[in-house]
Amino acid sequence: MLHLCRMKESKADENPELHLQILKEVTAALSESSDLDATLTAILRLLKKHAGMKRGALSLINPATGDFGTEISEGFDGKNHPGEKIIAMVLKSGRPVAIPSVGDEPLYLDKHLPKGALKKEKIAFLCVAVRYKGKVVGALSVDMASKSGSFGHELRLLEIISTVVAAALHAHRRKEEEKERLVNENRQMKAEMRERFHVHNIVGNDKRILDVYEQIHQVAESDATVLLCGETGTGKELVANAIHYHSARAQGPMVKINCAALPENLIESELFGHEKGSFTGAFETKPGRFELADGGTLFMDEVGELSQLAQSKLLRAIQEREIERVGGKKPIRVNVRIIAATNRDLGEMVTRGRFRHDLFYRLNVFPIYLPSLRERRSDIPLLTDFFLEKFAKRDHKPIKRVATSAIDMLMSYHWPGNVRELENCIERAVLLAKAGAVQAHHLPPTLQTAEASSTGFKGTLKDAVTAYEKDLVSDALKSARGNLTKTARLLGSTPRIVAYKVKQFELDPEAYTTKMSK
Repeated sequence: MLHLCRMKESKADENPELHLQILKEVTAALSESSDLDATLTAILRLLKKHAGMKRGALSLINPATGDFGTEISEGFDGKNHPGEKIIAMVLKSGRPVAIPSVGDEPLYLDKHLPKGALKKEKIAFLCVAVRYKGKVVGALSVDMASKSGSFGHELRLLEIISTVVAAALHAHRRKEEEKERLVNENRQMKAEMRERFHVHNIVGNDKRILDVYEQIHQVAESDATVLLCGETGTGKELVANAIHYHSARAQGPMVKINCAALPENLIESELFGHEKGSFTGAFETKPGRFELADGGTLFMDEVGELSQLAQSKLLRAIQEREIERVGGKKPIRVNVRIIAATNRDLGEMVTRGRFRHDLFYRLNVFPIYLPSLRERRSDIPLLTDFFLEKFAKRDHKPIKRVATSAIDMLMSYHWPGNVRELENCIERAVLLAKAGAVQAHHLPPTLQTAEASSTGFKGTLKDAVTAYEKDLVSDALKSARGNLTKTARLLGSTPRIVAYKVKQFELDPEAYTTKMSK
């Protein structure tokens, strides 16, 4: 017959020193291992060692389904607990149970023992609920030698242990939830990065940039070393990101280093790491960029700025696929893909003896040349619209277009800083613009200077006024999509005067309608 335990507790049964010893060892077990299963198994073994337990089990409720199962056991074969019906009652009621002799309890059935063996062994069964913040989350149960008298002391000890188990379970679940959250965030971040650095985000329709698209697709899926060449500001880092996030290494790290930004005495430590005490200031061991990029890609910008010594060590790392930290004696294997970038002519540097020819051949496996903005002027309007939309959205400004006069200035400028300079110009213009369009005077002074942009006006005041008037009419036609009545309304004039001006300036309203519809 099942007994829900409400027995009187005998003072003679209490053993505070034993309680303290068990709790001390349980605490030590929790601190020694981060593996929950190993910790809970150790706790059950402590009960077996100190409290006379023959077999023990921890059963947990699945928060998703509400079902329970034996998660950890000591002395049982398999997951099927002979007292699972009794455990289910404890999980439901939350009250402890003590059965003096399981041989007399029909709800307790051990299929692994011969019939009558339970009565012969005189085994008692004790079970307490495991609670966290008042909610039952599982049950701790033990088989032990039967005895005469109360099991109050043993139940109280199990309830104390159950609180420790509950705390360990909660900490483990919090850790697992945090781990899952980080994994999901990392997966989402990788997806966002892949979308952000998608090859189609490299704006341009010029044949030279289309060739770059094709080369990115050709090399991305391989592990080949890539050398990106071109002037500063042409988008070498953007191409490197596109290659990495479209490769089989996309789930690995993308580590970047600017070789020109570090002093010569630190570049080796940054690339290969250093051991503690290897030089003054090395207070701890630090992994280098090669180690951090293991399984992923290392982007080395301005690789032409490396010293001869650093070049020789980089060559060995690429050839052998292993590195040695500064002050270290043990080689470290690394699996890294190299993408190098330079705005220098490495071939000419090799001829002059300023760059190792063997390293050049190692880096120049798959060269990609990024054209300057001067070489792809037809892409300036596309890039301008792209940056305009980007910064207008960021700054919450209702700016929709760039005035014709401003476009003319952008097309005439020589762009020594390439796409990066254009991006900065548009960002500045969006900040200054207040109406719905970026005007010429919103552009930097360098673009408005005749010497810098070759756009200085040569002619009379009358010619200048006529050119300005033509720009106003042209802009209004764009906004009105070629409709002369709407154009007149925008200019505060009459349709007859607008029609006269359109004829005078040889403008075609239908051309504006076609452009807008496209």
